Amino acid sequence: MGHPRKALRTTTVGAVSATLIAGSALGLTPTAQAADAVRFVDIAGDGGTVLKANVVTPAGADGTRRYPLLVLPTSWGLPQVEYLAQAQKLANSGYIVVSYNVRGFWQSGGEIEVAGPPDTADASKVIDWALANTPADDRHIGMAGVSYGAGISLLTAAKDKRVKAVAALSGWADLIDSIYSGRTQHVQATALLDGASLVTGRQSAELRQIFDDFYASNLTKEQDMIDWGKKRSAATYVDQLNQNGAAVMMANAWGDTIFPPNQYADFYEKLTGPKRLEFRPGDHATAELTGLFGLPNDVWTDTGRWFDHYLKGADNGIDREQPVQLKSRSTGGYEGYPDWKSVGATTKKIALSGTTTIHTNVDSGADGGIVFLSSILDQLAQAPPVASIPLLPRRWAAVWQSEKYASAQQVRGTAKLHTTVTPTKESGTLVAYLYDVGPLGLGKLVSNAPYTFHGRTPGKPFAVDLELFSTAYDVPAGHRLALVVDTVDPLYIEHNPSGAQLTFSSPANDPSYVSIPLREQ
Repeated sequence: MGHPRKALRTTTVGAVSATLIAGSALGLTPTAQAADAVRFVDIAGDGGTVLKANVVTPAGADGTRRYPLLVLPTSWGLPQVEYLAQAQKLANSGYIVVSYNVRGFWQSGGEIEVAGPPDTADASKVIDWALANTPADDRHIGMAGVSYGAGISLLTAAKDKRVKAVAALSGWADLIDSIYSGRTQHVQATALLDGASLVTGRQSAELRQIFDDFYASNLTKEQDMIDWGKKRSAATYVDQLNQNGAAVMMANAWGDTIFPPNQYADFYEKLTGPKRLEFRPGDHATAELTGLFGLPNDVWTDTGRWFDHYLKGADNGIDREQPVQLKSRSTGGYEGYPDWKSVGATTKKIALSGTTTIHTNVDSGADGGIVFLSSILDQLAQAPPVASIPLLPRRWAAVWQSEKYASAQQVRGTAKLHTTVTPTKESGTLVAYLYDVGPLGLGKLVSNAPYTFHGRTPGKPFAVDLELFSTAYDVPAGHRLALVVDTVDPLYIEHNPSGAQLTFSSPANDPSYVSIPLREQ
């Protein structure tokens, strides 16, 4: 197989270019609005590493009173002016806002640590600096960020008791479950992160090695990679976060191709303090994007309300709302739930009966789409990836379908596949897709997820349990749902030896099925 980094160079460069263009635009638009109130400063981070930062203070702040402090670490690859439009709005409502470029990117010093211990130590140093150099209140401190900034904010709240509230937008709680779910490399997402960091930052030798081992599917280094990721995952420190008691708001997109929603939902359920979870249509950081330009934006509005309540004591009702807020990919309306498990409380099973054998190494035409592009199309035009289910070649794709639904159905939550697989080789990859199939057989992608195995005995069956990525999708009356399984998808690295076959069966004592969180509309 060709080297994935070379194969994806065009995709990566295009995506990185888009990121940099967005960054340049962000650098121009908000600065013009906020220039009079902005101070650009150097802050000494962990070990003295220089962090380039900016400070926005409320108008008329003269040192006679204290204000709640918000610290905003930048996203992966974006410059320190990323949050200026939001910082201005927050300052106007009574916050000291300090945004800084994380180490290893743009003009800040150091190398990229991927939210490692130096990054959380940096965040604490920024808090120290703000308390010493601005009229910030040490009893009312919050952190927020998009993507990389979200991950650093969650991790810092677990390690620094001074952080009382967090808004983690389009971030991760489990890094390994994000880009290595199902023991499968999410190659397009990783190549995007790799490319952006090569253009806008300085990779450490450790990070370069992690990327290289990841691409090369170096199983001898797999545990090292998992340990490296766990050290950088808030899920590892959930007990500390709960003990510290920070109020945690998390928001993400259903189609986030870098940090899929499942890992946020799993983490949310483990939090015991004040918490809120929001999911909307879109891809990585697209739901928050308009807010970075200062335009009206639901995510940033709720972020402001969250901080107003938990840092300023405002009685704005956000603590009395249903804490899980979902926006359907199909209707665009919001739905509230008391917790995540209530989202998918009603399930229906599609039996995966019979025995089906498929050949590997050929893309059947069922795909998860293209990183960013596909989910943005779904967000803006309700146009997810499609496939003609009757025309999928059964040599390379296994297909099961439900009966037609007499009434409209709502998919809410996480579909789960349980099946028995018999391989002809010791390694392999399969990708499961759930489709909404219309009367003419055209399937619209509802969800997908990859699964990879190693070290299996050829000819010996084994059970597979796989969670598809969580979603909220409405199936029209007269449509049916289809589960499709094939072995190749451009989003993922596949591990199918040449000539391998996979047989799916449904033993009488362990029937195969896909369980779908489904209810009548």
